Amino acid sequence: MEEYVSKTVSINRAAEQIYTALADMSFLEKAIASAPIDELQDLKATSDTCSFKMKGIETGLQIVEREPYKTIKYTKYGNSPFDFFLWIQLKEIAPYETCMRIVLKVELNMLMKLMVGGKIKKGLDAAADRLAQAINLA
Repeated sequence: MEEYVSKTVSINRAAEQIYTALADMSFLEKAIASAPIDELQDLKATSDTCSFKMKGIETGLQIVEREPYKTIKYTKYGNSPFDFFLWIQLKEIAPYETCMRIVLKVELNMLMKLMVGGKIKKGLDAAADRLAQAINLA
């Protein structure tokens, strides 16, 4: 499995507030509605799952573990063509200042790695920025 790590973003909220929002997948629906992603279609979310289509590929996330105020771990859900694990890590560095990063481990064949491997890091960085923005606006 390949591992990709987003940049670390700073959020002006307590880790508890961020965790509470991200530990409920329906927050993603609200976050995306406030800052739509053009390529994203058919988003459906519950508290534990989220499914969507992006660039014609159907995929989804399911929360598999929650460590309050520190980590939320996800894996594939639905018809995802790839096996992956994704987690969001939080570290409160001061009252109302928390650092967040996203880590993705994904199983890609050599062709897919060549095609999308370089774009995954950019996508994770963009996702971290969008989540931080959505949480700051919440």
